[in-house]
Amino acid sequence: MAAEIVNPRSDSTTDSSTGSATDEPFDAAFALHRGGKMAVQATVPLRDKDDLSLAYTPGVAKVCSAIAENPELVHDYTWKSQVVAVVTDGTAVLGLGDIGPEASLPVMEGKAILFKQFGGVDAVPIALATTDADEIVETVVRLAPSFGGVNLEDISAPRCFEIERKLQERLDIPVFHDDQHGTAVVTLAALRNAAKLSGRTLGDLRGVISGAGAAGVAIAKFLLEAGLGDVAVADRKGIVSRDREDLTEVKRELAEITNKAGISGPLETALVGADVFIGVSGGTVPETAVASMAPGAFVFAMANPDPEVHPDIAHKYAAVVATGRSDYPNQINNVLAFPGIFAGALQVRASRITEGMKIAAATALADVVGAELAADYVIPSPFDERVAPAVTAAVAAAARAEGVARR
Repeated sequence: MAAEIVNPRSDSTTDSSTGSATDEPFDAAFALHRGGKMAVQATVPLRDKDDLSLAYTPGVAKVCSAIAENPELVHDYTWKSQVVAVVTDGTAVLGLGDIGPEASLPVMEGKAILFKQFGGVDAVPIALATTDADEIVETVVRLAPSFGGVNLEDISAPRCFEIERKLQERLDIPVFHDDQHGTAVVTLAALRNAAKLSGRTLGDLRGVISGAGAAGVAIAKFLLEAGLGDVAVADRKGIVSRDREDLTEVKRELAEITNKAGISGPLETALVGADVFIGVSGGTVPETAVASMAPGAFVFAMANPDPEVHPDIAHKYAAVVATGRSDYPNQINNVLAFPGIFAGALQVRASRITEGMKIAAATALADVVGAELAADYVIPSPFDERVAPAVTAAVAAAARAEGVARR
């Protein structure tokens, strides 16, 4: 069969063997992506030889010499403190899985323009042609002098945990795996408001998380840190519990801090009487299991494009329903968190992103909703212009309070 060449700039495709047009419709996604979604733009003029002599040689030599004598000046006289590296190996891209570094680039470009649009932060996509954890760490360490922070993106578990930990140990700039912590921050913000709406606190709630990958593990740890009463996490084989002998090191650690109730067996068992369901796994939760949850429960079914519990079903039994989709209310979207978190960290030249900074981000995000709080509005829209400034200010203040700010 002859291959078809998609021509996004026309209203048809072309058969490569004949050159003739077919009836395939114009594809807006391909049209938007042609040539990429971002570019580098100068912030200074280059109109004549005087401009050139200042921006490049010989003027640049003075600045280089000053930085050589005092390396801290790099933050004042380069873009370092305003730029983040968005690093991936292409092994866990959106819902596409292990598609490789080249195929991941459209997503990494998208992440970079989200940084700029929602946080005013410049970002550079870096897709690495290795999946070896140590090679990724060594590569990023060598690239680090060019960046003020590192956003790890779409790296599969459990390697993502090791990579983040090792980079945090070796670098004195913020390193943040958004698939873990961005998701956790937005989830906590929505859950705080859902609890407030129902007259409860986090400590009153018992949660169940479907998915023990990067997001599930991070959400569980973060919610407990923030004061959640209890949470059980389920993977494909059932509830992560101490009596299981097939757990990875990450899941064994998780079993030690979660599931205080000692539940074992399938996900459905844990959902009986639970106050919160958080889905970050895909798959489908039976309606009977949702019906078995406690009265006034919350269902955050965040798999894309198909939530673990369809909103129509969730609304039969839950007081608050959230998804990962933009066409339903209460979208749990990482873009609510990571631009402001990095903007705040870079603003004060933080050496790392702490748990306190993440909790501050979640609190600020929840507070944006304010008096408008309602069952269909527990989390603001990504296009709410109050979000990024609120998160940025809260993160910067927390960094100063925790002693990791350097200005």
